[in-house]
Amino acid sequence: MFLNSWFWIEPEPFMYVIFCLAVILFFSKSLGILARRLGLPQVVGQVIAGLLIGPAFFVGLDSFHGILNPNSEEMDMLHVFSQIGVIFILFSSGLDTNVKEMKKAGLVATLVACAGVLVPLVLGFLVAMAFMPGGFSSITNTDAVFNALFVGAILTATSVGITVETLRELGRLSSKTGTIILGAAIIDDVLGILVLSIITSLKGGDIPVYITFLKVILFFVFTFVVGYLARLVFKWLSKNYPHHRRTGIYAIAMCFIFAFLAEQVFGVAAITGAYMAGLMLSGIDDTEYINKKVISSGYLIFSPIFFAYIGISADFSHFEPMDLVFALCFVLVGVIGKIIGCGAAGKATKHTMRDSYIIGSGMIARGEVALAVYSAGSMLIWRDEAGNLLGVDPMIATICLILISSILCPILLKLGFKNYPSIEEVKDTYNPSMAKEGQIPNINE
Repeated sequence: MFLNSWFWIEPEPFMYVIFCLAVILFFSKSLGILARRLGLPQVVGQVIAGLLIGPAFFVGLDSFHGILNPNSEEMDMLHVFSQIGVIFILFSSGLDTNVKEMKKAGLVATLVACAGVLVPLVLGFLVAMAFMPGGFSSITNTDAVFNALFVGAILTATSVGITVETLRELGRLSSKTGTIILGAAIIDDVLGILVLSIITSLKGGDIPVYITFLKVILFFVFTFVVGYLARLVFKWLSKNYPHHRRTGIYAIAMCFIFAFLAEQVFGVAAITGAYMAGLMLSGIDDTEYINKKVISSGYLIFSPIFFAYIGISADFSHFEPMDLVFALCFVLVGVIGKIIGCGAAGKATKHTMRDSYIIGSGMIARGEVALAVYSAGSMLIWRDEAGNLLGVDPMIATICLILISSILCPILLKLGFKNYPSIEEVKDTYNPSMAKEGQIPNINE
């Protein structure tokens, strides 16, 4: 709980949550503005704000544990708010998606997603095996192998929330590379869930692999059938009641329903359901109006909480020297694996080196999906019969990856787009040879 010295009496849990929200909104916005003044996206400042106001940097101090030091009940409440925030972000990004461009990028996005899953999975497996008792000699131990595969599965996850917000700030969300990143991140989440499901099924989980595949297929069938019918309804609303508040309310309700059904019924991440809901409503007459309502509802409160929560939830209290070494290796291969894998897929599909770098950089961020994978697969950690750890527990390393990649992703994207004009800026002076060299976007693609 918050230090009692800050209050004459200890506040009620609900009132303390209210206080937490006030502190988070104030500091996340203030540091977001500062980050923008320094030439960085606001999300970098918001994540750092969470670190500074939370307990992460104050472990071991007797007199001070951070401005916010919530207990489990309060953290649960903040977690709920943060998850609503990322659902709003993905719904808004779905509304912003250019479906025609996504169709063009469909094959490329799929290849990028596959590479972005396979390369980190292999690198994560190798790093985890190196830290097992006995090193690579333990490859003959089934428990060690499944533990290492679990570590690799965590690295397959991509958190598109931070990337989407960064691309939005840079004005590149609807660009060709932005569309590829967005599409690849959605496919990546589905593939990551399938990988984890296959590993747990082989280990002896309760859900057979074929059931997992079937549920994913049914999710997309449901999305396109029900989503198309909903789209017809919203087209009718847009035509007969343009710019009415009811349209925005119904749209947000659809977002929440799709998010709920995705995770609870089909076993797909809730954010994927939210994105698909937005995608099905993109391109109608009132899409822009709906998006404004989503931004005013979500971005004012919930989205800053999502980014700040990443920093607030960091816990370095149980850090051991070898945990630090493993975490550094884990983060390194997590970042490099996405850049090399996704970037190579981009290059293989005839994109420029610069665009390939941007695609790879846009896929490195991890967030709630990585933590969800850890939670769902923690049974794969190698322990003895008494429950003592024998293998590698990547919990701390996962938090480090989320923090570092959340800060690094916007920075790398900012560098990638530096002095890179938009299509609108080069239409009048278009030079195909410059586009071929990657100096400007290719407007013919």
